[in-house]
Amino acid sequence: MTNRLIGKRLKALREERGLTQEELAKVFGFNDRQTVSAIETGNRQVTAEELVLAVERLDSSLEYFTDPFLLAGEGRFSWRRTHIGPDQLEAYERKAGRWVAAFRTLAPQVGREAPLMRRKLNLFPRSRQEDAMRAGERFVEECDLGDTPATTLADVMERQLGILVLMVDADQGISGAACRLPELDAVLIARREVAGRRNFDLAHELFHILTWDAMPPERFEDALEKGGNRVEQLANCFAAAVLMPACVLERYGDWQGHSQSALIARLNGVADELHVTASALKWRLVALGFISTATARAIPDAALRHNGRDDTRDVLPAAFSESFMEVVGLAIGSGLVSVRRAAALLDTTVDELSGLFRVHGVACPVDL
Repeated sequence: MTNRLIGKRLKALREERGLTQEELAKVFGFNDRQTVSAIETGNRQVTAEELVLAVERLDSSLEYFTDPFLLAGEGRFSWRRTHIGPDQLEAYERKAGRWVAAFRTLAPQVGREAPLMRRKLNLFPRSRQEDAMRAGERFVEECDLGDTPATTLADVMERQLGILVLMVDADQGISGAACRLPELDAVLIARREVAGRRNFDLAHELFHILTWDAMPPERFEDALEKGGNRVEQLANCFAAAVLMPACVLERYGDWQGHSQSALIARLNGVADELHVTASALKWRLVALGFISTATARAIPDAALRHNGRDDTRDVLPAAFSESFMEVVGLAIGSGLVSVRRAAALLDTTVDELSGLFRVHGVACPVDL
């Protein structure tokens, strides 16, 4: 594990610095690039002296090469953001990367192997919005998400698809992210967003995970950008169909022929039942032809804000996830990580760590 880890980190740092294997060989004083290649593939062990040399001459840290709870050149993120600069976002990415890396490292050691095969959607940049919506409808049916998909989606993503889902305390301006590693997929959602936004972001990021190879998302996505690029448009169509399947909306009867006030009340009520925003429901109905574009545009945005309530009345989800805390608990119980190290990784105190186990219904591995 250590040889492979050091090799991966060395390759990532070499590529980041724009060095060839021949140039890196000169840094170490090797006679040829084959030695560097053997190190990068994990087939040759790095001596202590060579590791110190790498730290000094590449202006890095020992932790960079040896800490498995880091993502260093191993993970790609795609962030949904609003009015937050790249420097602040990159700083948060480093913190979030430790959570993903911790799960990536510990899960296999406690018997939670990643799925052998990744699920994919048969969609491409040339796909139509109707194709994305149809894919969302099929996803609901094949994964048996039920009549209220928003309430079961995260569990299906983790238990059936092997996608790590983390509810996190994100910096202001961060809505969520998708993360792709060679051996793991993860989705991070800002848990302090209103429920409808959280659920839509979750379905939106799921699309990116399931289409990453065919349509790699941009590293930064402006969550307030109207329309977005082609990939984001398809992601929105897929998310809307997952959370608001046509067969479910049809059960509410005819959506036309109502006064505006009656339609607004209906939109707000149904949106609450489906755990989505009334605005997202309105445009989903337009896409299905259940109401006209003119009718939708005539409805004031303020009438649908917070689904017509003065406050959100939202129950804040617990941080991280049950499966994540199960892995952390098993790792502590197996002696793979100490309680204090686990608390530091999660950016919590020991008492807060105990509370996380309790709120997720996970047995504490030791007396905290």
